[in-house]
Amino acid sequence: MADKNSNKAADMRAKGDDQLSGDLGELKREAFNLRFQAATNQLERPARIKEVRRDIARIKTLQGERARAAK
Repeated sequence: MADKNSNKAADMRAKGDDQLSGDLGELKREAFNLRFQAATNQLERPARIKEVRRDIARIKTLQGERARAAK
């Protein structure tokens, strides 16, 4: 499990700022859709909500690290 997450983090670190911002927008849209599906009992994979939230947190953490490093 730790390997899978570290690979995601490494993949995200390889992306540029614009790509990360685009990914963040897509993930936020997906999170909204998943919440909507959960509210209407149409959600197929409830664990996907947790995955998306963590991916959003990873991107925001990386963006914060880059912002602090740029100062």
